Amino acid sequence: MDEISNSAELILDLCRDFRVWVFQGEMGAGKTTLIKAICRLLDVEDPVSSPTFALVNEYQTKNAETIYHFDFYRIEDPVEAVDIGVEEYFYSGNYCFVEWAEKIPSFLPESFAWIEIRKGEKETRHLAVKIIHQ
Repeated sequence: MDEISNSAELILDLCRDFRVWVFQGEMGAGKTTLIKAICRLLDVEDPVSSPTFALVNEYQTKNAETIYHFDFYRIEDPVEAVDIGVEEYFYSGNYCFVEWAEKIPSFLPESFAWIEIRKGEKETRHLAVKIIHQ
């Protein structure tokens, strides 16, 4: 098993009880790649890709569960997140994987999993996982 899959398994074990997961990291750090690996473990049947232009992608698992994947990189105003119903998604009880959440901090739920990805030397990545209770 490769390192991304191992990391995805560990994160899933640590964060399974939280429905909103915030992925923090610079452009190209590997947020979407990690989300793809996590979705594989959750038996997502749909292709997983960054929803940069759509803001949110919806994926179905083999068990007919829905997972939402957000990318707020391109929003200019946090109100755009309200316009797509972000709070309804976050409180839906489904997994919500969020990239660029720093653009919408006031809309994050009280508790969520925070996964930071930092680039290291020679294509390495450093991961940190925290549970946030605001």
